[in-house]
This record gives sequence, structure tokens and C-alpha cells, in this order.
Amino acid sequence: MDETRGKTRLRMVIGVAAIAGIAAGLAAVYVSGALDGNGGDQASADCAPAVKAAGLLAPLAKGDVAAFQVATEPVSLHGLSFQKADGSKATIGDFAGKTVLLNLWATWCAPCRKEMPALDRLEASKPGDDFSVVAVSIDTQDPAKPKQFLDEIGVKALDFYGDPTTGIFSGLKSRAMAVGLPTTVLIDRKGCALGVMSGPAEWDSEDAKALIAAARTSV
Repeated sequence: MDETRGKTRLRMVIGVAAIAGIAAGLAAVYVSGALDGNGGDQASADCAPAVKAAGLLAPLAKGDVAAFQVATEPVSLHGLSFQKADGSKATIGDFAGKTVLLNLWATWCAPCRKEMPALDRLEASKPGDDFSVVAVSIDTQDPAKPKQFLDEIGVKALDFYGDPTTGIFSGLKSRAMAVGLPTTVLIDRKGCALGVMSGPAEWDSEDAKALIAAARTSV
């Protein structure tokens, strides 16, 4: 019963976030600032080059990734935090030097479950060590449940990350970058946002790989 209430509360939060995010998106998808922990503002001057690089990605937002929205303002996600499988803290800053595809998901989110095999295949087929798929579960109750789900569907390449506090979702929501699940953010080697996609995608498709390949050579 507690788990059911927890899921219901989270769905309500995400539903409200979707309405607020859509309204905010009419004005701007991104605002200046960085995520310190999963919240506060600080200068994002170092991310200015990412905006130019993001603009070059716009023609590649097509086909399976047509809903990808490129960044129009500098946003640093360097301090965005979550947990490793052993419960220790991790941040986007830990992946400095790598292009990151950050994916937020939950076991109760049907589209998330559907796209997870594609994310696993993408991670398995990555061409080098300068790219990582970071899939973060925001399940709020039994921490074993998302791990069991990944085992059941045969996920082998993805490392497990989680945030039962849902702070990572709230942090992105505060920047109008998360309006529901799944949410996927493409991040450059300095931890700067290049763009975001709301909803599922075939992330191992040729369209997605072309977008990611361009991001890997940017900035």
C-alpha cells in the first residue's frame, strides 16, 4: 500500500511538472545557471560554447530522435547527483571528458521499460571510452526492484544508477528540462547540456547514433 501511495504521489508530481514544463517551454526550454547538487544557481559561462555546438546538432534531430530539442542557453549539469549501485554518490562531473546520454526512468513507466533494451545496446556498441549512457532509475520504494527488472530483460552493458529521492528529476524540472518520463539529456564533455528529449526513442537507431556521434566531436 505504501509503495502504491508513493508511486501515485510521484506520478502526480510528474504530471504537474509536465503542465508547468510545457508552459515554461513556450518561453524557453533552458535558462542560464548550473545545477549545484540538484538545485542552486551558479555561473554557466564555461557552457557558452555548448550552445553553439548544440545548434550544429539541430539538423540531426530527425527520424527516431525528431523530438530532440537543442540547448539555446548555457546550462551546466556538472553537479547533478545520483547514486551508484552500491549507494555511493555520483555526479555528472565524474564523467568529465566523456559525452553522456543521461536517461531518467522508472519501472512503473511503460515507455521507459520499452526503450531500455535500446539504451543497453547503445552502451554495448559504443565506439570508445569517450561516451557513456547513464540511466538513472527514480523508483522511490524497493531499491532492488529496478535492478531486478534490468536483470529480467537481460541488460548487461548498462551500469546501474538510481535516485530514490527523485532529486535528479526535480533538478532538471527546475530548468524546464524534465516534464515527465522518460527524459533523456545529451551532455558534452564539460558537463554542459546539448539538448533534451522528452519521451522514448530508439537510442541505438542510425538517427540516434548520428546525433550522438556529432555530439562526441563537438566543443
